[in-house]
Amino acid sequence: MVSQSTLLQFLNLTDWIVFFGILLLTLICVIWGQRLKGRLSKSDQMSTVELLLMGRRLTLPLFVATLVATWYGGIFGVTALTFEKGIYNLLTQGIFWYGTYLLFAFFLVKKIRNYNVMTIPEMAEKIFGPKAGKLTAGLNFLNLLPLAYTISLGLFLKSVFGGSLFLNTTIGVSLVAAWSWWGGFRAVVFSDIVQFFFMILAVFLVVVFAWMQMGSPIELMAQLPPSHLDWTGGETLSTILVWGFIALSTLVDPNFYQRVLAADSEKTAKRGIIFSTMIWFVFDCCTTLGALYARVAMPEANPQDAYLQFSIQLVPHGVRGLILAGILAVILSTLDSYLFNAATSVSYDFFNFKERFKVWHHHMALAAVSVVSVLLGLHFEGNVVEVWKTLGSLSAACLLFPILIGQWRPGTISDTRFCWAVSIGCLGIVSWRILNKLYGFSEVDEFYVGLLLTTIPLIPTLLLKKA
Repeated sequence: MVSQSTLLQFLNLTDWIVFFGILLLTLICVIWGQRLKGRLSKSDQMSTVELLLMGRRLTLPLFVATLVATWYGGIFGVTALTFEKGIYNLLTQGIFWYGTYLLFAFFLVKKIRNYNVMTIPEMAEKIFGPKAGKLTAGLNFLNLLPLAYTISLGLFLKSVFGGSLFLNTTIGVSLVAAWSWWGGFRAVVFSDIVQFFFMILAVFLVVVFAWMQMGSPIELMAQLPPSHLDWTGGETLSTILVWGFIALSTLVDPNFYQRVLAADSEKTAKRGIIFSTMIWFVFDCCTTLGALYARVAMPEANPQDAYLQFSIQLVPHGVRGLILAGILAVILSTLDSYLFNAATSVSYDFFNFKERFKVWHHHMALAAVSVVSVLLGLHFEGNVVEVWKTLGSLSAACLLFPILIGQWRPGTISDTRFCWAVSIGCLGIVSWRILNKLYGFSEVDEFYVGLLLTTIPLIPTLLLKKA
């Protein structure tokens, strides 16, 4: 039905008008946000809370738009996983996560907002002590390095224009960094408004046109390999559960915390997460179905960009430009936020904590993070899922248990014990991964090793009364 090649040949003037029209609309929305900022007093405009949290003024519509758009940047990783393993993706990248979102909404939102901080490391310092704050900042930085999204952007640009992955990634990340440099968190939020709408419309239209041309989802199932209808994807229970634990990393995710702390009220944050979960479910169903249609239409395609290739060749001109812009919006809306928060982790939390923080510190950190993201992204050679598992394991395994215990029983874990426990867990993950790669002696995922080694040093403390 379709062929795999650079997408330029499938686009005409109408497509490019629609594509660049949507990008222009995004820019207009950002400018509008900056004009609203101009109504604030000079001191508020220059404040740290305005730069990092938009002055804690996120209303419910803004909250939902920015959270939904930011949380779903790895579309090529999700669709590649579906292309290769079928509905296994919906379990590991969907169902596990929905449960975690609801846990966050009902049990953590109130506790997080009570601390009146701006970042997770600042909260860790309040709960445990200054050393815990610095260590959390370091792990936060690794979690926030947007390698998966720089890769996704590079793959997108390469599929459209051709050329090397490195060149495309470098150009794309440079433009996004300039965007975030200019407007701060406010620019991220207001760009997400447009990107939120078009990313959802794009994946929905792919399903509609595929259904019209290739038959209903029921007819689709009959054409798929039986393995693609297996929820386990042929993986072991141990591997599947790792994704469940990685989903729990949401409970210590900086982007979630940032939105919750930036909301104008606790009620907005809680309701916003619930509404966002409903939207994510619909979005996941659309991307999963779209990738399965792509698997049937072009089974020999490269899984990393098969969804994009299939989508563009499926729809008529004009809609192609919209689909292209929608898929780009998925990536950009996440990449700018991760770049911004990674720079915050370096400049605000690690080197210039609190009162020493200056705006230009954040700008310098943003430039450095952009360079590091491009260079390290090459190491993974375009494998987005591998990036998620590698960096996600460090954050989820080593911070999850200590941070949650600190929130529920503050004073239980000392600053020193927190650092020892987290450091041992990180060392265990790295060592296990290296040794297992060299000698292949066990199928046990390094995540479990890190979680176990982080938990053991804390057990004696948990048995005692809190200080």
